[in-house]
Amino acid sequence: MTTAEELLAIEQIKQLKARYFRLMDTKQWEELGSVFSSEAELDVRQDAGEEAGRVRGRDRIVKAIRTAVGAARTVHHGHMPEIELTGPDSARGTWSMYDYVEWPSETGRRGFHGFGHYEETYRFEDGAWRIVTLRLTRIRRDALT
Repeated sequence: MTTAEELLAIEQIKQLKARYFRLMDTKQWEELGSVFSSEAELDVRQDAGEEAGRVRGRDRIVKAIRTAVGAARTVHHGHMPEIELTGPDSARGTWSMYDYVEWPSETGRRGFHGFGHYEETYRFEDGAWRIVTLRLTRIRRDALT
Protein backbone atom coordinates (compact mmCIF):
# COMPACT_ATOMS: atom_id res chain seq x y z
CA MET A 1 0.00 0.00 0.00
CA THR A 2 1.12 3.52 -0.67
CA THR A 3 1.23 6.04 2.16
CA ALA A 4 -1.88 7.70 0.71
CA GLU A 5 -3.73 4.35 0.65
CA GLU A 6 -2.69 3.66 4.25
CA LEU A 7 -3.90 7.07 5.40
CA LEU A 8 -7.20 6.59 3.55
CA ALA A 9 -7.73 3.19 5.19
CA ILE A 10 -7.03 4.65 8.64
CA GLU A 11 -9.49 7.49 8.02
CA GLN A 12 -12.14 5.03 6.83
CA ILE A 13 -11.70 3.00 10.02
CA LYS A 14 -12.09 6.18 12.10
CA GLN A 15 -15.33 6.94 10.25
CA LEU A 16 -16.50 3.35 10.80
CA LYS A 17 -16.05 3.75 14.57
CA ALA A 18 -17.81 7.13 14.56
CA ARG A 19 -20.72 5.51 12.70
CA TYR A 20 -20.84 2.69 15.29
CA PHE A 21 -21.19 5.21 18.13
CA ARG A 22 -23.77 7.35 16.30
CA LEU A 23 -25.95 4.43 15.23
CA MET A 24 -25.93 2.94 18.74
CA ASP A 25 -26.75 6.25 20.44
CA THR A 26 -29.54 7.05 17.93
CA LYS A 27 -30.94 3.50 18.19
CA GLN A 28 -30.64 2.76 14.46
CA TRP A 29 -30.43 -0.99 14.98
CA GLU A 30 -30.75 -2.17 11.37
CA GLU A 31 -27.99 0.17 10.21
CA LEU A 32 -25.80 -0.74 13.20
CA GLY A 33 -25.38 -4.23 11.76
CA SER A 34 -23.58 -2.77 8.74
CA VAL A 35 -20.52 -1.84 10.81
CA PHE A 36 -19.85 -5.49 11.71
CA SER A 37 -18.48 -8.37 9.69
CA SER A 38 -20.99 -11.21 9.42
CA GLU A 39 -18.86 -13.38 11.74
CA ALA A 40 -17.95 -10.58 14.14
CA GLU A 41 -17.36 -11.21 17.83
CA LEU A 42 -18.29 -8.88 20.70
CA ASP A 43 -16.57 -9.23 24.07
CA VAL A 44 -18.17 -7.24 26.89
CA ARG A 45 -17.62 -9.85 29.60
CA GLN A 46 -16.43 -7.20 32.05
CA ASP A 47 -19.92 -5.64 31.91
CA ALA A 48 -22.20 -8.58 31.14
CA GLY A 49 -20.44 -11.57 32.68
CA GLU A 50 -18.75 -14.62 31.22
CA GLU A 51 -21.78 -16.23 29.58
CA ALA A 52 -23.71 -13.24 28.21
CA GLY A 53 -20.65 -11.11 27.53
CA ARG A 54 -19.30 -12.94 24.49
CA VAL A 55 -21.52 -12.74 21.43
CA ARG A 56 -20.75 -14.04 17.92
CA GLY A 57 -22.42 -13.03 14.67
CA ARG A 58 -23.61 -9.67 13.36
CA ASP A 59 -27.32 -10.16 14.06
CA ARG A 60 -26.74 -11.55 17.55
CA ILE A 61 -24.40 -8.64 18.37
CA VAL A 62 -26.98 -6.06 17.34
CA LYS A 63 -29.63 -7.88 19.37
CA ALA A 64 -27.34 -7.98 22.42
CA ILE A 65 -26.52 -4.27 22.17
CA ARG A 66 -30.19 -3.40 21.69
CA THR A 67 -31.15 -5.49 24.71
CA ALA A 68 -28.44 -3.89 26.84
CA VAL A 69 -28.96 -0.21 25.98
CA GLY A 70 -32.09 0.03 23.80
CA ALA A 71 -34.16 1.63 26.55
CA ALA A 72 -31.31 3.78 27.83
CA ARG A 73 -30.22 7.27 26.91
CA THR A 74 -26.62 6.84 25.80
CA VAL A 75 -23.69 8.97 24.70
CA HIS A 76 -20.55 7.23 23.45
CA HIS A 77 -17.25 8.87 22.58
CA GLY A 78 -14.11 7.30 21.16
CA HIS A 79 -10.84 9.20 21.46
CA MET A 80 -7.18 8.96 20.53
CA PRO A 81 -7.35 6.01 18.12
CA GLU A 82 -4.25 3.90 17.67
CA ILE A 83 -4.80 2.15 14.34
CA GLU A 84 -2.31 -0.25 12.78
CA LEU A 85 -2.77 -1.76 9.35
CA THR A 86 -1.79 -5.43 9.60
CA GLY A 87 -2.29 -6.20 5.90
CA PRO A 88 -3.94 -4.70 2.83
CA ASP A 89 -7.39 -5.78 4.09
CA SER A 90 -6.87 -6.02 7.86
CA ALA A 91 -6.15 -3.73 10.79
CA ARG A 92 -6.34 -3.46 14.54
CA GLY A 93 -7.08 -0.52 16.75
CA THR A 94 -7.39 0.69 20.30
CA TRP A 95 -9.67 3.57 21.26
CA SER A 96 -9.91 5.39 24.56
CA MET A 97 -13.60 5.63 25.36
CA TYR A 98 -16.18 7.39 27.48
CA ASP A 99 -19.82 6.42 27.75
CA TYR A 100 -22.85 7.82 29.54
CA VAL A 101 -25.70 5.38 30.06
CA GLU A 102 -28.97 6.29 31.79
CA TRP A 103 -31.97 3.97 32.03
CA PRO A 104 -35.49 5.26 32.67
CA SER A 105 -36.30 5.25 36.38
CA GLU A 106 -39.13 6.53 38.55
CA THR A 107 -36.83 6.78 41.57
CA GLY A 108 -34.12 9.08 40.20
CA ARG A 109 -31.28 8.64 37.78
CA ARG A 110 -30.02 5.10 37.21
CA GLY A 111 -26.93 4.56 35.11
CA PHE A 112 -23.24 5.40 34.92
CA HIS A 113 -20.35 7.26 33.37
CA GLY A 114 -17.80 4.78 32.02
CA PHE A 115 -14.17 5.10 30.99
CA GLY A 116 -11.97 2.54 29.29
CA HIS A 117 -10.84 1.16 25.96
CA TYR A 118 -12.15 -0.55 22.88
CA GLU A 119 -9.72 -3.07 21.38
CA GLU A 120 -10.77 -4.04 17.87
CA THR A 121 -9.80 -5.78 14.67
CA TYR A 122 -11.09 -4.79 11.24
CA ARG A 123 -11.35 -6.29 7.77
CA PHE A 124 -12.00 -4.64 4.41
CA GLU A 125 -14.80 -6.64 2.79
CA ASP A 126 -17.49 -5.91 0.24
CA GLY A 127 -15.96 -2.49 -0.41
CA ALA A 128 -15.94 -1.25 3.20
CA TRP A 129 -14.11 -1.66 6.50
CA ARG A 130 -16.01 -3.68 9.11
CA ILE A 131 -15.44 -4.55 12.75
CA VAL A 132 -14.41 -8.20 13.16
CA THR A 133 -13.70 -8.25 16.90
CA LEU A 134 -14.64 -5.70 19.55
CA ARG A 135 -13.52 -5.98 23.17
CA LEU A 136 -14.57 -3.38 25.74
CA THR A 137 -12.56 -3.04 28.93
CA ARG A 138 -13.32 -0.51 31.63
CA ILE A 139 -10.91 1.38 33.82
CA ARG A 140 -13.60 3.19 35.77
CA ARG A 141 -17.37 3.20 36.14
CA ASP A 142 -19.09 5.91 38.17
CA ALA A 143 -22.75 5.59 39.13
CA LEU A 144 -25.06 8.48 38.30
CA THR A 145 -26.14 10.41 41.36
